[in-house]
Amino acid sequence: MARLRLGPLLRYVDEETATVWVEASRPCVAEVRCADGASGSAPTFQVDGHHYALIPVTGLTPGTETTYEVTLDGDRPVWPLPDSPYPASTIRTPSYEAGGPVRVTFGSCRWAAPPADEHDPVGPDALDTLAARIAADPDGERPDVLVLLGDQVYADETSPATQAWLARRRDLSEPPGTEVADYQEYTHLYYESWLDPEVRWLLSTVPSCMIFDDHDLIDDWNTSASWLADMREIPWWRERLLSGLMSYWVHQHIGNLSPAALATDPVYAAVRATPDGTDALREFAARADTDPDSVRWSYRRDFGRVRLLMVDTRAARVLDEQHRAMLAPSETKWLREQTLADHGTYDHLLIGTSLPWLLPHLIHDAEGWNAALCRGERGPRWARFGEDLRRRADLEHWAAFPKSFDALADLIAEAGSGPAAPATISVLSGDVHHAYVAEPTWPATTEAPSARVLQLTCSPVHNSVPASIRLGFRFGWSRFGRVIGRRFARHARSGTPRIAWRRTGGPWFGNQLMTLTLHSRTAHLTLDQADAGRGLVRADERRLT
Repeated sequence: MARLRLGPLLRYVDEETATVWVEASRPCVAEVRCADGASGSAPTFQVDGHHYALIPVTGLTPGTETTYEVTLDGDRPVWPLPDSPYPASTIRTPSYEAGGPVRVTFGSCRWAAPPADEHDPVGPDALDTLAARIAADPDGERPDVLVLLGDQVYADETSPATQAWLARRRDLSEPPGTEVADYQEYTHLYYESWLDPEVRWLLSTVPSCMIFDDHDLIDDWNTSASWLADMREIPWWRERLLSGLMSYWVHQHIGNLSPAALATDPVYAAVRATPDGTDALREFAARADTDPDSVRWSYRRDFGRVRLLMVDTRAARVLDEQHRAMLAPSETKWLREQTLADHGTYDHLLIGTSLPWLLPHLIHDAEGWNAALCRGERGPRWARFGEDLRRRADLEHWAAFPKSFDALADLIAEAGSGPAAPATISVLSGDVHHAYVAEPTWPATTEAPSARVLQLTCSPVHNSVPASIRLGFRFGWSRFGRVIGRRFARHARSGTPRIAWRRTGGPWFGNQLMTLTLHSRTAHLTLDQADAGRGLVRADERRLT
């Protein structure tokens, strides 16, 4: 009899359809049966000895909520779990015609929480506390979608429990040591993270969108051409890279896509067409590495009159020092097309990018200065110094790609202008282990967008926030930090940024989640932090429009 190894994860949901992701213990047919009669089934596909299914559920009714169960090969239900302390998992469908609010909860950077009876060195997990809040009031407000902006697993910073498991597989004195090495070890990371009881239940009942960041592969992934060349000389790197991309595709990427997109996806078809899809998926991952412009990890989701564009800012980079860009040409074209397509049909535009667009001013100027040094603006000696500093200090955000930074500013200004402009354009980001709100302004000589534009940054969901990070980011936002930053810019002869911005909220430190509630032309923002004794505690709340 087949067993449920991981999941279910409720991924895509619209008014009448949904997808549910599962991993089973052997080949089988996975089925979702809803209390209202909606259902769906799919045979599992195999990757490296593991058996997965992404189940399309059809026949749902707009604006309703129904419980569901999962069966494997038509046997007794394998979900809900026997004696579960949590409410039944449900699928809530929106009714966009009714025009209700859309609630988007987001954050990034989550180390797997240890078991409940063990000490948690980084404090309570914001996802655990969100799950507890929803479980305590299952009929109350909950996110319509959970947007996870990178570092869902940490391939390069494993827990003591994972290291003990790795030591039973191989000699940790041999590279890559306590980091994961292959696909099987990646699957262990997902078990550790998603079998957490609270998170498992949460992901079974709240739809989710995901995108990777560097730690899903390795810290500083695709920092520069020099970094990539060095990594390709390391014997274990290729297996790590291919396994990371394969496991991301299986566990995260396919669930981001709508049933219609999946129906025309050649990789999804190829993997499912054979008894063992490992070779087809490995070939795809190799192509993604050698020709990133041929693969798209970015995607679009529309929630009524709210548009979300999740943008890949890791694998889509152009790393040639003289032509550096955060997004390859095809990705830049896609982002522009999706931003301006049906302009006027959405009231709010959300651009999900794991790396913040607007940073503390000192950090922004330091990254621009560093980019100029690495281009050779101050000669080869400074270029070598700049590359070493770039890697040590993680100087690789949008500010480190000045032309891409300006191009995004221009695109946002264009999308936010004119009679069809949305009410808000929000850039949703994580990565930097604190939360803040920043707002740009355009120079008087340039037509400013009529939409309210915001940088909304929220991290970590569950990770450490050392005192050095707190001090560094507070200083980076300070007036004195800004003065020092301008000195960096003068040394690099990089001039002033095309836009200005100011921090209007934060910085906040802790394990936390932000929620945007979007209704018609209004937008409301809340920040909730995890507290060991009180659950999720409201740290900030503000109306944006």
